[in-house]
Order: sequence, then C-alpha cells, then structure tokens
Amino acid sequence: MKKLKSLMFVGTASDVGKSIINAGFCRILAQDGYHPAPFKAQNMSLNSYVTKQGLELGRAQAVQAEAAGIDCLSDMNPVLLKPTSEQASQVVLHGKPLGNRSAFDYFAHNKAELFAAVTQSYDRLAQQYNPIVIEGAGSISELNLKKRDITNMRIALHAQADTYLISDIERGGVFGSVYGTIALLPPEERRLIKGIIVNKFRGDARLFEDGRQMLEDITGVPVVGVLPYFTDIHIEEEDALGLEKRNQQAQAGVVNVAVVLLRRLSNFTDFDVLEKDPRVNLYYTNHPEEIRKADIAILPGSKNVIQDLNDIKRNGAAQAIVELHKNHKTVVGICGGYQMLGQYIEDPHCVEGNLTHCRGLGIFPLKTVLTTEKTTLQRNFHFDQSQVLCQGYEIHMGKTEVIEEVPGLQPLNRLTDNSTEGYQLNNDTWGTYMHGILDNPVVIDRLLARFNPQTTPQHFDYQEFKETQYNKLADYLRTHIDIDYIYKELLD
Repeated sequence: MKKLKSLMFVGTASDVGKSIINAGFCRILAQDGYHPAPFKAQNMSLNSYVTKQGLELGRAQAVQAEAAGIDCLSDMNPVLLKPTSEQASQVVLHGKPLGNRSAFDYFAHNKAELFAAVTQSYDRLAQQYNPIVIEGAGSISELNLKKRDITNMRIALHAQADTYLISDIERGGVFGSVYGTIALLPPEERRLIKGIIVNKFRGDARLFEDGRQMLEDITGVPVVGVLPYFTDIHIEEEDALGLEKRNQQAQAGVVNVAVVLLRRLSNFTDFDVLEKDPRVNLYYTNHPEEIRKADIAILPGSKNVIQDLNDIKRNGAAQAIVELHKNHKTVVGICGGYQMLGQYIEDPHCVEGNLTHCRGLGIFPLKTVLTTEKTTLQRNFHFDQSQVLCQGYEIHMGKTEVIEEVPGLQPLNRLTDNSTEGYQLNNDTWGTYMHGILDNPVVIDRLLARFNPQTTPQHFDYQEFKETQYNKLADYLRTHIDIDYIYKELLD
C-alpha cells in the first residue's frame, strides 16, 4: 500500500462538522486498505475516554479511532483541556493530568514545550500509521490566537498535510467566512489548503452550483464537496453543546429517562445507547417538574461535582431526585452523579475548585473524598449477579467509601480481580464510577425490567449499530465529496 501524505480537516469556526468528517475519512481510508489514525493536537472537552494503557484522551479521537478500526492511544490527542470553571481547566498532557490552569496561565506559558509535546505525538503516530487524519480546532484564522496555536495550521505545516477547509452554510455567511479565512492565511499556510467543503446544505445541492463556482473564483481553491444536511446518521457528538438542542421533556407511552442537565456535565455519551432504544424516551433537563415526570432519573458525571450539586440544590432539581427515590422510582448515579447520591463530598486539596465540602443527597450512606491522583482505567466486570462479562472505564479523582451499614446495601459490580465497585440499595437504586456501563445489554435489560416484566428483553447491539453508522457516514461522504481528487493530492 502506497504511503499517503497526512490529511487535515480545519474549519472556519467551531462546530462546523470537523470531527464527524474526520471520523468518516478514517473509515473510508480503512475500507480502502490503508491503516489510518486520527490526531488532534489539543482538544477542549468534558467528554473523554481511557486507553488500554490507562491514559486519557478526548472522546472524539476515541470515536475516530474506532471508525478507523484501531485501538485509541493518548498520542491521538496529546493535550486535553477539561474546563472546571469559566476561566480554568484541568490540563491533561499525554494522558495524565498536570493540574488546573487558568486560561491566561495556560496560554501565557509553556507554548514551546506544549508544541514540542504534540509534534512528538504526531511523529510517533506517523511512524505507525498511514495516513494520519488530523482535526483542527475552531477557526484557523483567529489572528489574536495564532501565536499561541499548537493545533491548527502550525501542525499542518509540521505535517505538511493536505488541508481541507470546512464551512457550515447553515449559519449563513459562507462566502465571507471561507474567503476571509483563506485570505488571512500567510502564503506558506495557504498553499496547504487543497479544497473547500461546504457542510450542512439544506435543499437541492444543484441550486448551489453557481455559489460553488463563485467560491472557487474568489479563493482560487476548488470546492471538493457540498454535504447535504442529514439526520439519519448517528455519530457521537464531540461536546455537550448539542444537548440543549435535544429532547428536554417527558412523553407518554414509553419509559421516560431523565438525565439531569448539569452545567459541567461530562461524558454524556454514556447515554447515547438509551437514546437509540425504542422503549425509551431519553431527555436532558434540570427542571424539577420534568424530573418528577421521569420513570428513571440519572445523575451523570461532572467536572465540578460540588458546584454542580449546589446548583441543582438551588434550583430544586436535587429535591425532585430525592422525591423520586422516596416514591420508589429508579435513581442511578454515574461517576460524579454517584458521588452526589452519597452523604458527603469533600475536596480538601481544592482539586475542582475553592469549595472544600458539601452535603450530598443522602440517598446512599457514602462519603467521597476528592484526591489529587486521577483514576483512569478500562475495566471488565460482572454487573450485579450476572455472569456476563461487561466492559466500561473509570475516569475520576475521588475515593468513595461506606460510612454506615444499612439494610440492602451491597456492591454493584464485581471486577475480574474479585474486588468490587459501586453500590446498590436495591434493583432500582444504584451508583457506579463505571462510564460506558449502559453500553452493556445486561445492564439496560435490568434497568428497564420493571417496566416490561412480561416481555422478552429487546436486545440492542450498540456496537453493531455504531459500525453501521460509520459505514453509512463513509458512503455519504463518498457520494458528496470528490474522493478521487483527494486521493490524487495525497499521492502527489
């Protein structure tokens, strides 16, 4: 198989479709016999994943690796920023947390060291895979940020990558955004731009033929694809921005599952499988009345557990969860949500912020102490009494212990080393640190069993579903992008 140049997708702005297009090309290249790997130098997201080596990276690159048919590595996302407040983030470098940094401190210091770290990661990947499919971040022409850039055109230059500019036509202003983005690039960066992709076009794309020609005329760069807006291909989203656009209300005739919409909600992809289950109406809300309508309430992960817990106490959502529990509805906590269900949360080292302690919801007799050491592990385990081997992963900075024995309290998961993880009070009240636990059919069946006791469980193979979606995405891109042109450029 011939060696290809690296391929990079950059944007005129954030949320223009870079991550999904990147995943699609990882699948296309794998289908065509190549051995691609994704790369994003710096990611800002509360959605993360753990490698087999116990290292953390952005979930988007884990999804892209899955589309490529390979295991994910921390080198695929060497710098991950996980916001803890409006002005600070936890910095994860090569899969390990360095601690919290303000935006000013992060950008003002260590630029040379960070860029060296990301180029080392890229170079290691480039020796193992063919080609590297690189994702940019935000806009590539933010002039005030270019001197701090470690993830856009500076990486493109290092990799000498064929670079394709994506613009979201649904936002409007596609001509100005594309022309301005390219015009603001210095010559050495501009020569790397091999094509333009217009994304999220609504209507008949033939009506944009004159617009396509105009873009080519004013930029001197070919438009290699106009992608129609789609709603029938389901790929995990990169961050929680899209949650506010999702369903936020209960419905009649199905099992209503309310995920509490926290300000700093992390790893919301834990619930994607429920969103696809025909028995379920999954919705995200922090409104007490909508939570009270739920059959199942789930407290998700959080990057700042104490602040998010105080928020839901103030707005009444916490009381609604406690009422559901008292009314014998199902209440589940995952990671930070698991910690919230206990009696106390302590942060003596100010790991997540300035608040050092907080009372929990008091549903479980547990106390959590946040620690400076982060747990990042892939896990195999048996859920409850099941003999089926399940998979999940832990990402947390806390240790949780029982402070009082109460009737019915018992461990939830049995790990392969015979240790235990998580707790349950009964079949309908449980908590765990295990992200991805709901991807296991045995867990979903138990979660929904009380609502359909006479019916056979409707097994939903989430992994098979995801494989189908990656293939649909690849077919969609092949239909609407000039793949032959891209290959020709990659081979030159």
